Amino acid sequence: MSNAGTPDVRTPSRNWRDIALMIVLLALMIGGLAGLAVATGWSETKAQLMRLGVIQIAALLGLSLVNYLARTVRWHFFARRLGLPSGALRDIRHYLGGFAMSATPGRVGELIRMRWLRRETGWSYDRLAPLVLVDRAADLAAMAIILGLALIFSQTGIAGAIPLAILALGTAFVFTHPDLLSNVVTVGYRSTGLFPRLMGKVRRAARSLGAFTTPWTLIISAFLGIIGWMAEGYAFYLILGWLGSNVSFWTATAIFVFSTLAGGLTGAPGGVGGAEAAMIGLLSLNGVSLETAVAATLIIRLVTFWFAIGIGLFIFPIAERKAGLAK
Repeated sequence: MSNAGTPDVRTPSRNWRDIALMIVLLALMIGGLAGLAVATGWSETKAQLMRLGVIQIAALLGLSLVNYLARTVRWHFFARRLGLPSGALRDIRHYLGGFAMSATPGRVGELIRMRWLRRETGWSYDRLAPLVLVDRAADLAAMAIILGLALIFSQTGIAGAIPLAILALGTAFVFTHPDLLSNVVTVGYRSTGLFPRLMGKVRRAARSLGAFTTPWTLIISAFLGIIGWMAEGYAFYLILGWLGSNVSFWTATAIFVFSTLAGGLTGAPGGVGGAEAAMIGLLSLNGVSLETAVAATLIIRLVTFWFAIGIGLFIFPIAERKAGLAK
């Protein structure tokens, strides 16, 4: 059941075009890093890559799964708080399947989850929007907290890291406070006059955010988000150690989280290009050789970001079929 006049978030043909875009982006990322490796010494970078065995790769993928599963549990928790009549298996399918669209500009492709939910529950987009808003806010808050802690304990200076952490935390704060979000949207619309329909939808969605602002809800969501993103920060630390670099856990985590957030700010699909450049640059500034920095960046992006997309692509057709049957 859908509201009249409300278009689908994504059409199937558009979804498959996005998937083709992801394949191109993956090729460009690998090609760019390979070109840098060749320019700085391919044999050295290849030797670094070959230092990781099957067991180590499996461990890295396992840490990434910790992140995905922690955030999936959080999504299910948020869905229950919103009152969605959806079960655990359905929420797992939607959340992991949505990863297939992670490399779309601004990750807007992940809104496919709303289309699946609308088809399977009959809820309107306005009622479902708070779930997406609070999920994004929870990720921003968790990463901002981790980045702040990493900067303190590592005593590593990263230009722009503190403003970025404040921006992420501030955005999360606005997204989890209904009245504040509504006021920000109102001021934004009055100042620009742009996107009146979208602004109206966000204001209506803000009214339902109260379900997520209880202390226990915020604590549980923060805990799950921190556990998830810390697991990937630890994976980056392990990679650097296995490649022979003496970088502390907190420094590795700060570089990983900052680069992930900074890559998102570039506006590029999935932050591809920006995140990799930030990682390589920051690793070099912390005494890591360029060949090691390139190898570590390639590995961490493959076992985190692109691994998530791979899982999403596997589940995506299942979610599409289930949603199609429920339409």
